[in-house]
Amino acid sequence: MIFKKQAEEDFNIQAAEFPEMESLINRCANIYRGVPEWLDDKNNIKTINFAKSVCSETARLATLAIGIQIDGSARATWLQEQIDKVYFQIRHWVEYSCAYGTVFIKPNGESLDVFTPADVMIVDYDNQDIKGIIFKDSYTVGRKYYTRLEYHRFVEIAIDGVTTYPYYVSNRAYVSKSPQSIGDKIDLKQTKWADLMADTPPILKANGEKLDGPLYGVLRTPQANNVDINAPLGLPIFAEAIEELKDLDIAYSRNAGEIFDSQKIVLADDRLLMPSGTPVAAMSPQGMENRRNEMNLPHFVKNVFGQDEKEFYQEINPVLNTDTRISGINAILSQLGYKIGFSNGYFVFNESSGIQTATGVEAEQQRTVQFIKDVRDKLESCLDEVIYALNVYADLYGLAPVGAYEVNYDFGDILYVRENDRARWWQYVTTGKVPAWMYFVKFEGMTEEEAKAMVEEAQPKEPTLFGDEE
Repeated sequence: MIFKKQAEEDFNIQAAEFPEMESLINRCANIYRGVPEWLDDKNNIKTINFAKSVCSETARLATLAIGIQIDGSARATWLQEQIDKVYFQIRHWVEYSCAYGTVFIKPNGESLDVFTPADVMIVDYDNQDIKGIIFKDSYTVGRKYYTRLEYHRFVEIAIDGVTTYPYYVSNRAYVSKSPQSIGDKIDLKQTKWADLMADTPPILKANGEKLDGPLYGVLRTPQANNVDINAPLGLPIFAEAIEELKDLDIAYSRNAGEIFDSQKIVLADDRLLMPSGTPVAAMSPQGMENRRNEMNLPHFVKNVFGQDEKEFYQEINPVLNTDTRISGINAILSQLGYKIGFSNGYFVFNESSGIQTATGVEAEQQRTVQFIKDVRDKLESCLDEVIYALNVYADLYGLAPVGAYEVNYDFGDILYVRENDRARWWQYVTTGKVPAWMYFVKFEGMTEEEAKAMVEEAQPKEPTLFGDEE
């Protein structure tokens, strides 16, 4: 954290320190990036970066068909517009939180920024409640590296004998010739942040009360922090399964290496390659190579020098232990997935789970369902905080008319199986619970008018008194 010393000096603060958490987060960050400490070229140990896969899968399920609806006023409409701008980034935020344990989402005046623990410095906190934090933002122009430190905090003060907690935001800017240094302090007006204030006036509600929360959202993972119980940071979702990730990479590398080395080899006496009547001694090494090319021999044929009167020929066909190795890999995957929060068998190498029915899925994947629900609950809480921060900024800068708002969240069913749903709805039709046209609209892509017209056309015509159909 190259900006720590400078921040402590310029803001006259002392950063909270979490050495064990910082070490773990850095370790997990490297695993997520695909450079775990167990990579070993000498022993051919590579990585399949499964940590990235589980973070991505968790984010995919957690944000599946997510809907965020903000209603109630013109202010609500403005808030909806801000969330719509970043809708497709929400899945990324969840994935980063899974990888780093915690991410911070903060309005930047135009959109929303995401910060990992590497780009923040916690100053003051009470259990999980962060009361003071510094965000690091940066950009580059040519060979100049600009950095801004933005300090958010609640401050206890007394006004007319009444204790209150106004919110303050302070900004400091720096420029450097190297990304490894924060550089020298400069005026904000010399940067792209020229419209920001170095220090804001105290921020309170219109009635003078303390804000309901800070001007940013915090997205933590659901599991409890057993590394540093007092730290206000979450654990990466695979923090408990690092050993299994290592074992998985080793097992996969061994299996891949065995397959790579399993090529058939034919050892053929050099005399078998000679034209009839040509003594071997008469052939130079280059002549032997030319003879191989003339015969168009496969690359797995290796010529050897015969040491016996009889000509030598042998085929070597290595026997693979692939099935045994895959069974071992699946055992590791099952344990790894369980420790992260997924049901046993959710992750399987090179085969399907074999579950056929929706009820079977629900029964087998109940642990997965609960885990994803926990992640979604954390996401909702973070988005509530972000929307509240946007609402405060709208008040401060008159970005939208004052008004109430209500947020509703909707998520897709992670157990949804379309064919099962289709069969259930057709049963509704055959039992007379719903009209057939609704089925065709839902599953056949028809409009309501098309579906009703088709159903009417298919109805038998009633005979009339004179035998003609109407």
